[in-house]
Amino acid sequence: MTAPLVVRVPDGLLASVPAEVRGAGRDDVRLMVSRGEAVTHHAFRDLAGQLRAGDVLVVNTSQTLPAAVDATVAGRPVVVHFSTLGPDGRWAVELRTPTAAGSTERRHGDRAGTAVALPGGERLVLDAALSPDRLWWARVSSGDVPGLMRRYGRPIRYGYTERDQPLAAYQTVFAVPAPGGHGSAEMPSAARPFTAGLVAELVRRGVWFAPVTLHTGVASAEAHEPPYPERFEVPEATARVVNAARAGGGRVVAVGTTAVRALESAAGADGTVRADAGWTDVVVTPERGVRVVDGLLTGLHEPEASHLLMLEAIAGRAALAVAYDQALSRLYLWHEFGDVHLILPEENPHRTHCSSNVR
Repeated sequence: MTAPLVVRVPDGLLASVPAEVRGAGRDDVRLMVSRGEAVTHHAFRDLAGQLRAGDVLVVNTSQTLPAAVDATVAGRPVVVHFSTLGPDGRWAVELRTPTAAGSTERRHGDRAGTAVALPGGERLVLDAALSPDRLWWARVSSGDVPGLMRRYGRPIRYGYTERDQPLAAYQTVFAVPAPGGHGSAEMPSAARPFTAGLVAELVRRGVWFAPVTLHTGVASAEAHEPPYPERFEVPEATARVVNAARAGGGRVVAVGTTAVRALESAAGADGTVRADAGWTDVVVTPERGVRVVDGLLTGLHEPEASHLLMLEAIAGRAALAVAYDQALSRLYLWHEFGDVHLILPEENPHRTHCSSNVR
Protein backbone atom coordinates (compact mmCIF):
# COMPACT_ATOMS: atom_id res chain seq x y z
CA MET A 1 0.00 0.00 0.00
CA THR A 2 1.20 3.52 -0.81
CA ALA A 3 2.41 5.50 2.21
CA PRO A 4 0.27 8.55 3.04
CA LEU A 5 1.48 12.01 2.14
CA VAL A 6 3.53 13.41 5.05
CA VAL A 7 2.34 16.83 6.20
CA ARG A 8 3.94 18.84 9.01
CA VAL A 9 1.27 20.97 10.67
CA PRO A 10 2.28 23.61 13.26
CA ASP A 11 0.32 23.49 16.52
CA GLY A 12 -1.02 26.97 15.79
CA LEU A 13 -3.00 25.62 12.84
CA LEU A 14 -4.95 23.07 14.89
CA ALA A 15 -8.48 24.43 15.37
CA SER A 16 -9.04 24.40 19.12
CA VAL A 17 -12.64 25.68 19.31
CA PRO A 18 -15.67 25.62 16.98
CA ALA A 19 -16.02 28.22 14.24
CA GLU A 20 -19.01 29.83 15.95
CA VAL A 21 -16.80 30.50 18.98
CA ARG A 22 -14.06 31.99 16.78
CA GLY A 23 -16.39 33.94 14.50
CA ALA A 24 -19.89 34.51 13.20
CA GLY A 25 -21.24 30.99 12.77
CA ARG A 26 -20.63 27.43 11.63
CA ASP A 27 -20.16 28.52 8.04
CA ASP A 28 -17.53 31.06 9.10
CA VAL A 29 -14.70 28.83 7.88
CA ARG A 30 -12.59 28.95 4.77
CA LEU A 31 -13.00 26.77 1.71
CA MET A 32 -10.03 25.69 -0.41
CA VAL A 33 -11.05 24.35 -3.84
CA SER A 34 -8.80 22.05 -5.89
CA ARG A 35 -9.37 21.28 -9.54
CA GLY A 36 -6.33 19.22 -10.38
CA GLU A 37 -3.35 21.35 -9.38
CA ALA A 38 -5.33 24.59 -9.72
CA VAL A 39 -6.25 25.86 -6.24
CA THR A 40 -8.57 28.73 -5.32
CA HIS A 41 -9.65 30.11 -1.96
CA HIS A 42 -13.12 31.08 -0.79
CA ALA A 43 -15.47 31.41 2.17
CA PHE A 44 -17.46 28.25 2.89
CA ARG A 45 -20.72 30.16 2.67
CA ASP A 46 -19.86 30.67 -1.03
CA LEU A 47 -19.94 26.90 -1.69
CA ALA A 48 -22.91 27.23 -4.04
CA GLY A 49 -20.73 29.16 -6.47
CA GLN A 50 -18.38 26.17 -6.79
CA LEU A 51 -21.10 23.66 -7.68
CA ARG A 52 -23.59 23.50 -10.52
CA ALA A 53 -27.13 22.32 -11.13
CA GLY A 54 -27.24 18.54 -11.38
CA ASP A 55 -24.41 17.94 -8.93
CA VAL A 56 -25.18 15.61 -6.02
CA LEU A 57 -23.84 16.10 -2.50
CA VAL A 58 -23.80 12.77 -0.65
CA VAL A 59 -24.11 13.43 3.09
CA ASN A 60 -23.72 11.20 6.14
CA THR A 61 -26.73 11.35 8.47
CA SER A 62 -25.08 9.55 11.41
CA GLN A 63 -25.62 11.27 14.75
CA THR A 64 -22.65 11.80 17.05
CA LEU A 65 -22.79 9.95 20.37
CA PRO A 66 -21.56 11.21 23.78
CA ALA A 67 -19.09 8.34 23.54
CA ALA A 68 -16.48 9.32 26.17
CA VAL A 69 -17.25 8.01 29.66
CA ASP A 70 -15.10 8.38 32.79
CA ALA A 71 -14.28 5.10 34.53
CA THR A 72 -11.61 3.36 36.61
CA VAL A 73 -9.36 0.31 36.26
CA ALA A 74 -8.08 -1.03 39.58
CA GLY A 75 -8.91 2.34 41.12
CA ARG A 76 -7.01 4.36 38.52
CA PRO A 77 -8.93 6.79 36.27
CA VAL A 78 -9.44 5.95 32.61
CA VAL A 79 -11.71 7.29 29.90
CA VAL A 80 -13.65 4.74 27.86
CA HIS A 81 -14.25 5.67 24.22
CA PHE A 82 -17.21 3.62 23.03
CA SER A 83 -16.63 3.12 19.33
CA THR A 84 -18.84 0.61 17.53
CA LEU A 85 -21.73 -1.66 18.49
CA GLY A 86 -20.94 -5.11 17.12
CA PRO A 87 -23.39 -7.65 15.71
CA ASP A 88 -23.19 -9.79 18.86
CA GLY A 89 -23.93 -6.99 21.34
CA ARG A 90 -20.32 -6.32 22.27
CA TRP A 91 -18.85 -2.85 21.85
CA ALA A 92 -15.53 -1.93 20.33
CA VAL A 93 -13.87 0.33 22.90
CA GLU A 94 -10.63 2.14 23.53
CA LEU A 95 -9.35 2.82 27.04
CA ARG A 96 -7.38 6.06 27.34
CA THR A 97 -5.57 7.82 30.17
CA PRO A 98 -6.91 11.26 31.18
CA THR A 99 -4.46 14.15 31.09
CA ALA A 100 -4.17 17.21 33.32
CA ALA A 101 -5.42 19.37 30.43
CA GLY A 102 -8.73 17.50 30.36
CA SER A 103 -8.01 15.44 27.26
CA THR A 104 -6.70 11.86 26.98
CA GLU A 105 -3.65 10.01 25.73
CA ARG A 106 -3.04 6.52 24.44
CA ARG A 107 -2.87 3.76 27.04
CA HIS A 108 -0.77 0.61 26.83
CA GLY A 109 -0.70 -2.75 28.55
CA ASP A 110 -4.37 -3.71 28.80
CA ARG A 111 -5.19 -7.40 28.43
CA ALA A 112 -8.21 -9.58 27.87
CA GLY A 113 -10.12 -9.89 31.12
CA THR A 114 -9.31 -6.35 32.29
CA ALA A 115 -12.30 -5.10 34.31
CA VAL A 116 -13.44 -1.49 34.12
CA ALA A 117 -15.71 0.12 36.72
CA LEU A 118 -18.24 2.38 34.99
CA PRO A 119 -20.56 4.98 36.54
CA GLY A 120 -23.84 3.79 38.00
CA GLY A 121 -22.37 0.50 39.13
CA GLU A 122 -21.92 -0.85 35.60
CA ARG A 123 -18.95 -3.06 34.75
CA LEU A 124 -17.10 -3.46 31.44
CA VAL A 125 -14.77 -6.36 30.69
CA LEU A 126 -12.29 -6.44 27.81
CA ASP A 127 -12.96 -9.58 25.80
CA ALA A 128 -10.80 -9.77 22.67
CA ALA A 129 -8.34 -7.48 20.90
CA LEU A 130 -9.65 -5.75 17.78
CA SER A 131 -6.45 -3.88 16.92
CA PRO A 132 -2.97 -4.11 18.44
CA ASP A 133 -2.89 -2.63 21.94
CA ARG A 134 -5.68 -0.12 21.23
CA LEU A 135 -9.19 -1.34 20.40
CA TRP A 136 -11.01 -4.13 22.21
CA TRP A 137 -14.29 -5.95 21.96
CA ALA A 138 -15.88 -5.58 25.38
CA ARG A 139 -19.06 -6.48 27.23
CA VAL A 140 -21.00 -4.20 29.57
CA SER A 141 -22.88 -5.74 32.49
CA SER A 142 -26.33 -4.32 31.70
CA GLY A 143 -25.84 -4.02 27.96
CA ASP A 144 -27.47 -0.57 28.01
CA VAL A 145 -24.53 1.40 26.67
CA PRO A 146 -26.75 4.01 24.91
CA GLY A 147 -28.38 4.79 28.28
CA LEU A 148 -24.99 4.90 29.97
CA MET A 149 -23.71 7.38 27.41
CA ARG A 150 -26.81 9.57 27.71
CA ARG A 151 -26.43 9.77 31.48
CA TYR A 152 -22.66 10.02 31.86
CA GLY A 153 -21.05 10.54 28.46
CA ARG A 154 -19.62 13.53 26.63
CA PRO A 155 -18.21 13.96 23.12
CA ILE A 156 -14.79 12.50 22.42
CA ARG A 157 -12.11 15.15 22.13
CA TYR A 158 -8.35 15.16 21.75
CA GLY A 159 -5.50 17.32 23.02
CA TYR A 160 -5.58 19.93 20.25
CA THR A 161 -9.01 21.16 21.43
CA GLU A 162 -9.12 23.83 24.10
CA ARG A 163 -11.93 22.44 26.27
CA ASP A 164 -15.03 20.26 26.25
CA GLN A 165 -17.86 21.46 24.03
CA PRO A 166 -21.56 20.56 24.27
CA LEU A 167 -22.78 17.58 22.26
CA ALA A 168 -24.71 19.96 19.97
CA ALA A 169 -21.37 21.33 18.74
CA TYR A 170 -20.60 17.86 17.38
CA GLN A 171 -23.86 17.35 15.48
CA THR A 172 -24.23 18.27 11.82
CA VAL A 173 -27.36 19.73 10.25
CA PHE A 174 -27.91 16.35 8.55
CA ALA A 175 -27.74 14.19 11.71
CA VAL A 176 -30.76 12.05 12.61
CA PRO A 177 -31.19 9.59 15.50
CA ALA A 178 -30.66 5.94 14.62
CA PRO A 179 -32.45 2.98 16.24
CA GLY A 180 -30.67 0.56 18.52
CA GLY A 181 -28.21 3.01 19.99
CA HIS A 182 -26.21 3.28 16.79
CA GLY A 183 -24.33 6.45 15.94
CA SER A 184 -20.85 7.81 15.41
CA ALA A 185 -18.19 7.85 18.11
CA GLU A 186 -16.71 10.89 16.37
CA MET A 187 -18.51 13.49 14.31
CA PRO A 188 -18.65 13.14 10.51
CA SER A 189 -17.13 16.59 10.58
CA ALA A 190 -16.92 17.56 6.89
CA ALA A 191 -20.61 18.49 7.03
CA ARG A 192 -20.26 20.61 10.14
CA PRO A 193 -20.08 24.00 8.35
CA PHE A 194 -23.42 23.48 6.57
CA THR A 195 -26.37 25.52 7.81
CA ALA A 196 -30.05 25.16 6.97
CA GLY A 197 -29.85 28.37 4.97
CA LEU A 198 -26.94 27.16 2.85
CA VAL A 199 -28.68 23.84 2.20
CA ALA A 200 -31.77 25.72 1.01
CA GLU A 201 -29.65 27.91 -1.30
CA LEU A 202 -27.94 24.88 -2.82
CA VAL A 203 -31.29 23.19 -3.45
CA ARG A 204 -32.62 26.37 -5.09
CA ARG A 205 -29.63 26.29 -7.43
CA GLY A 206 -30.34 22.73 -8.53
CA VAL A 207 -27.86 20.84 -6.34
CA TRP A 208 -29.21 17.54 -5.03
CA PHE A 209 -28.65 16.05 -1.59
CA ALA A 210 -28.48 12.27 -1.15
CA PRO A 211 -28.24 10.72 2.35
CA VAL A 212 -26.14 7.76 3.38
CA THR A 213 -25.28 6.52 6.85
CA LEU A 214 -21.91 5.38 8.12
CA HIS A 215 -21.42 5.12 11.87
CA THR A 216 -17.82 6.13 12.42
CA GLY A 217 -15.63 4.53 15.06
CA VAL A 218 -12.88 6.18 17.07
CA ALA A 219 -9.99 7.63 15.12
CA SER A 220 -6.47 6.31 15.51
CA ALA A 221 -5.24 9.59 16.93
CA GLU A 222 -1.64 8.48 17.48
CA ALA A 223 -1.13 5.29 15.45
CA HIS A 224 -2.83 6.31 12.15
CA GLU A 225 -4.20 2.83 11.57
CA PRO A 226 -6.47 2.25 8.58
CA PRO A 227 -10.20 2.22 9.36
CA TYR A 228 -11.70 -1.03 10.55
CA PRO A 229 -15.19 -2.35 9.60
CA GLU A 230 -18.07 0.05 10.24
CA ARG A 231 -21.85 -0.05 9.81
CA PHE A 232 -23.27 1.65 6.74
CA GLU A 233 -26.46 2.07 4.76
CA VAL A 234 -27.11 3.40 1.26
CA PRO A 235 -30.88 3.79 0.69
CA GLU A 236 -32.58 2.91 -2.57
CA ALA A 237 -33.50 6.56 -3.20
CA THR A 238 -29.85 7.60 -2.87
CA ALA A 239 -28.74 4.90 -5.28
CA ARG A 240 -31.28 6.15 -7.83
CA VAL A 241 -30.26 9.80 -7.47
CA VAL A 242 -26.54 9.03 -7.76
CA ASN A 243 -26.97 6.74 -10.78
CA ALA A 244 -29.20 9.30 -12.50
CA ALA A 245 -26.69 12.08 -11.89
CA ARG A 246 -23.84 10.03 -13.31
CA ALA A 247 -25.89 9.12 -16.37
CA GLY A 248 -26.81 12.78 -16.90
CA GLY A 249 -23.31 14.21 -16.51
CA GLY A 250 -23.72 15.50 -12.97
CA ARG A 251 -20.88 15.25 -10.48
CA VAL A 252 -21.12 13.09 -7.38
CA VAL A 253 -19.43 14.91 -4.49
CA ALA A 254 -19.11 13.11 -1.16
CA VAL A 255 -19.31 15.23 1.97
CA GLY A 256 -16.65 13.58 4.08
CA THR A 257 -14.52 10.48 3.87
CA THR A 258 -17.29 8.53 5.62
CA ALA A 259 -19.69 9.26 2.75
CA VAL A 260 -17.04 8.05 0.28
CA ARG A 261 -16.64 4.79 2.18
CA ALA A 262 -20.40 4.17 2.32
CA LEU A 263 -20.99 5.00 -1.33
CA GLU A 264 -18.03 3.03 -2.64
CA SER A 265 -19.14 0.06 -0.51
CA ALA A 266 -22.46 -0.02 -2.38
CA ALA A 267 -20.98 0.32 -5.89
CA GLY A 268 -20.38 -2.44 -8.39
CA ALA A 269 -17.28 -2.73 -10.54
CA ASP A 270 -18.96 -0.60 -13.22
CA GLY A 271 -19.73 2.19 -10.75
CA THR A 272 -23.46 1.48 -10.52
CA VAL A 273 -24.72 2.08 -6.98
CA ARG A 274 -27.25 -0.26 -5.41
CA ALA A 275 -29.12 -0.06 -2.13
CA ASP A 276 -27.05 -1.84 0.50
CA ALA A 277 -26.53 -2.01 4.26
CA GLY A 278 -24.37 -3.89 6.71
CA TRP A 279 -20.67 -3.80 7.54
CA THR A 280 -18.04 -2.41 5.23
CA ASP A 281 -14.34 -3.13 5.27
CA VAL A 282 -13.64 -1.07 2.13
CA VAL A 283 -10.49 1.04 2.43
CA VAL A 284 -10.09 3.50 -0.44
CA THR A 285 -6.47 3.84 -1.55
CA PRO A 286 -4.77 5.02 -4.75
CA GLU A 287 -4.33 1.37 -5.72
CA ARG A 288 -8.04 0.66 -5.38
CA GLY A 289 -9.25 3.97 -6.76
CA VAL A 290 -12.85 5.20 -6.70
CA ARG A 291 -15.76 3.98 -8.80
CA VAL A 292 -18.50 6.51 -8.08
CA VAL A 293 -17.15 9.63 -6.45
CA ASP A 294 -16.07 12.57 -8.63
CA GLY A 295 -15.28 14.96 -5.81
CA LEU A 296 -14.93 15.27 -2.07
CA LEU A 297 -15.61 17.94 0.52
CA THR A 298 -13.45 17.19 3.54
CA GLY A 299 -11.50 18.67 6.39
CA LEU A 300 -7.74 18.95 6.46
CA HIS A 301 -6.20 15.72 7.66
CA GLU A 302 -3.35 15.25 10.08
CA PRO A 303 0.18 14.12 9.14
CA GLU A 304 0.39 10.56 7.83
CA ALA A 305 -3.34 9.96 8.38
CA SER A 306 -4.73 7.03 6.39
CA HIS A 307 -7.52 9.32 5.12
CA LEU A 308 -4.92 11.10 2.98
CA LEU A 309 -4.73 7.94 0.84
CA MET A 310 -8.43 8.33 0.05
CA LEU A 311 -7.87 11.95 -0.92
CA GLU A 312 -5.00 10.88 -3.12
CA ALA A 313 -7.22 8.28 -4.82
CA ILE A 314 -9.62 11.08 -5.78
CA ALA A 315 -7.25 13.99 -6.47
CA GLY A 316 -3.88 12.38 -7.25
CA ARG A 317 -0.75 12.83 -5.12
CA ALA A 318 0.67 15.81 -7.03
CA ALA A 319 -2.56 17.79 -6.76
CA LEU A 320 -2.95 16.89 -3.10
CA ALA A 321 0.61 18.04 -2.34
CA VAL A 322 -0.04 21.40 -4.03
CA ALA A 323 -3.28 21.89 -2.07
CA TYR A 324 -1.70 21.08 1.28
CA ASP A 325 1.24 23.39 0.58
CA GLN A 326 -1.28 26.16 -0.06
CA ALA A 327 -3.26 25.30 3.07
CA LEU A 328 -0.11 25.57 5.17
CA SER A 329 1.12 28.79 3.59
CA ARG A 330 -2.30 30.44 3.92
CA LEU A 331 -2.73 29.29 7.52
CA TYR A 332 -5.79 27.10 7.09
CA LEU A 333 -7.02 25.40 10.27
CA TRP A 334 -6.98 21.61 10.72
CA HIS A 335 -9.33 19.07 12.34
CA GLU A 336 -13.06 18.92 12.99
CA PHE A 337 -13.50 22.58 13.93
CA GLY A 338 -11.25 23.82 11.14
CA ASP A 339 -11.45 24.83 7.48
CA VAL A 340 -12.51 22.60 4.60
CA HIS A 341 -11.20 21.41 1.26
CA LEU A 342 -13.32 20.78 -1.84
CA ILE A 343 -11.73 18.46 -4.40
CA LEU A 344 -13.36 18.65 -7.84
CA PRO A 345 -12.39 17.21 -11.22
CA GLU A 346 -10.23 19.34 -13.46
CA GLU A 347 -12.26 21.63 -15.67
CA ASN A 348 -12.58 19.98 -19.07
CA PRO A 349 -15.51 20.80 -21.37
CA HIS A 350 -15.01 17.51 -23.24
CA ARG A 351 -14.91 15.36 -20.09
CA THR A 352 -17.12 12.29 -19.96
CA HIS A 353 -17.79 10.33 -16.80
CA CYS A 354 -15.51 7.34 -16.30
CA SER A 355 -17.18 4.51 -14.45
CA SER A 356 -13.97 3.49 -12.70
CA ASN A 357 -11.52 6.21 -11.73
CA VAL A 358 -8.56 4.07 -10.74
CA ARG A 359 -5.18 5.75 -10.34
